Amino acid sequence: MEISIRQEKPEDIAAVFKLNVAAFPQDGEAKLVDALRRNSEVFIPELSLVAVSGNTVVGHILFTMIKIIAADGKEFESLALAPMAVSPEFQKQGIGGLLIQAGLQKAKASGFTSVIVLGHEHYYPKFGFEPTEKWQIKAPFDVPAAVFMGIELEDQALQNKSGTVQYPKEFEAV
Repeated sequence: MEISIRQEKPEDIAAVFKLNVAAFPQDGEAKLVDALRRNSEVFIPELSLVAVSGNTVVGHILFTMIKIIAADGKEFESLALAPMAVSPEFQKQGIGGLLIQAGLQKAKASGFTSVIVLGHEHYYPKFGFEPTEKWQIKAPFDVPAAVFMGIELEDQALQNKSGTVQYPKEFEAV
């Protein structure tokens, strides 16, 4: 099976919605992707990627703008990786990993220096993610430290950037 990763196109939107509905137990993530696309302050078209097999969208990953707010009010820019979905019948075949690697490369090439993810503590570290407590970066909600992770796309990108992550308002609906 050949998988290609490319930027999402307008004609992929319905397939991405269906994919997220199939991959998650509720439609919150699918609605989140649609809502984030409408927010031009946080949506970066180049960082909405799809995995395609033939002409079928089998995976999707989205990176959007977030802020890390320091105790003194200083703001630092970062990206959120959320959500990522793979069609149930294509899971456990490495497609998620391909999406993560392609997304991180594209984010770095686009000038971004870090990414934050709330995700599986045994999956994301394979790609270099580490608990954000390393940099004294906190989630805006109560989650175990092991599942709130970050990665530096440039050396020392998160050094001296402690604070609390501020997600776009669209995440509040999930």
